[in-house]
Amino acid sequence: MLDVKALLEGAGDGDLDLWARTINPQFVRVLRTIGFDRPWARAEGAYLYDTGGNRYLDLLGGFGMYNVGRNNRAVRAALVDALELDTPGMLAMGVTALPGLLADALIARTPARIERCLFTSSGTEANEAALKLGRAATKRPRVISTDHGFHGLTLGSLSANGNPEFTARFQPLLPGFERIPFADLDALEEELRREDVAVFIVEPVQGKGINIPPDGYLEGAQALCRRYGTLFCLDEVMTGFGRTGKMLALEHWGLEPDMVTVAKSLSGGYVPVGALLMARSVHEAVFDSMPHAMSHGSTFAPNELAMVAGLAMLNELDERRLVERSAELGARLLERTRALVDEVDVVRDVRGIGLMWAIEFEGDGLAYRMLERAQRGLFAQLVVVPLFTDHRILTQVAGHDMAVVRILPPFVLADDDVDEFADALHATVKHARRMPRSLTKFALTAAGVR
Repeated sequence: MLDVKALLEGAGDGDLDLWARTINPQFVRVLRTIGFDRPWARAEGAYLYDTGGNRYLDLLGGFGMYNVGRNNRAVRAALVDALELDTPGMLAMGVTALPGLLADALIARTPARIERCLFTSSGTEANEAALKLGRAATKRPRVISTDHGFHGLTLGSLSANGNPEFTARFQPLLPGFERIPFADLDALEEELRREDVAVFIVEPVQGKGINIPPDGYLEGAQALCRRYGTLFCLDEVMTGFGRTGKMLALEHWGLEPDMVTVAKSLSGGYVPVGALLMARSVHEAVFDSMPHAMSHGSTFAPNELAMVAGLAMLNELDERRLVERSAELGARLLERTRALVDEVDVVRDVRGIGLMWAIEFEGDGLAYRMLERAQRGLFAQLVVVPLFTDHRILTQVAGHDMAVVRILPPFVLADDDVDEFADALHATVKHARRMPRSLTKFALTAAGVR
């Protein structure tokens, strides 16, 4: 029998070298350049521990994957139970109970318009399904998305991606995709009035910069989609399952979309899983006969471990009131950090909704402008790196050429964790504002400037 513990002990601290040799040497170069090259030993809740026993506060949560905390014990226990039950697994020509139970639990947490569920193995696959089924259901060719929207990196999802750093090198992408500015209803109507748009796909809160929509935008977009016969699809891959202080972000605006995509935290971080939740009318326009009963699917998507993990994760959210906790912690976080806008001249904005939080920088001093000329967003690195190396707090620059730092922490943070971050952030931003020569040299080196 494979001894996993012995295997890991035998690998020692060579994670980075092994990764560089077999998976992605350039990513390892990035980690070493910015000082994130720690050998990790274990994780629990909102904390990571390196092989030296040092504790780090994890405010990224696997890009929002660990809503219920890393190595959640309740989800793990449910998985162990499932493994010992010898459940039938994938039948190919047959069905089992667990996928139906999770589908029912998900549909119960969505607006009444949503009645069907199609499982996938990831968020990008859920979005691929939405685009494919949306085109088939409407018999229309076009898809509209927004600038800076992120919907995944497979070809169809990438075609809807609004970030040139991901799309530019992989042209030509799929035809029939157009992008418009986020929060621009006039631009949306200009496209929709042609009545050839199958799907408008949008994140209710854009994950790349934590861009929160202005009042009336999403409600207006839904109304326009209804008027012109376009399917309204909300990408809740990042915002779902309590991230914004509601079970789904759509609840903030009382939305009733035709399609909703979810993934990331659905399994508590244990098993890859996603889902496309949709109106019955969309589903039945595609799966409209027995010959079309298998028009879309994925071999591992409804696997029983993923289904059990999803059910256990939802139970954790409910039993521990973690959605409400996300809202409470988010309010505390904003209260502790918003003062930076007035206290430090390079802080343009502090924003958040639930536990999606960001700080944005802008400055007009000579040193700041020099950094931004080298590469936009370098000042944000002067905050992220010391937070990690000096305070052992894991955060991230929100995206390429963005002067924004974001966090997506687990909901199991303690109040003291929020205060620890707020205090460290105040100290780090004020220190970075003075731009000591060593920090500036580091930032320019990280940007490849010599």
